Amino acid sequence: MRTLVVVDAANVVGSVPDGWWKDRRGAAERLRDALVAYAEEGIADHPGPLDVVLVVEGAARGVESVPGVRVESAPGSGDDHIVEVAAGAAGRPCVVITADRELRRRVGEVGAACAGPRTVRAP
Repeated sequence: MRTLVVVDAANVVGSVPDGWWKDRRGAAERLRDALVAYAEEGIADHPGPLDVVLVVEGAARGVESVPGVRVESAPGSGDDHIVEVAAGAAGRPCVVITADRELRRRVGEVGAACAGPRTVRAP
């Protein structure tokens, strides 16, 4: 059974002060492209292949999916959408990538594990 990995794009992109705020959409696209390798190879404690969902919001809405990474534009709150995706994991392992404490609590309530942004992004 493939693990579902849900990535909080805003939180992961915002974890490194590399000028992402100048081009939020471009930053989300770069993250999406970097996630392809994780979809194939896996992350700590979850060998690949993985089903990866990148949740974007705000100015990053509309970023397209690529093979290996499905991108979902949150219609409202990105956190609310991430909880919905995690809740729909249908009994398979689910890991949410975020450092947001409140989001970690919420997805934990629906049975998802959590990992920090460094799991998919070099410090």
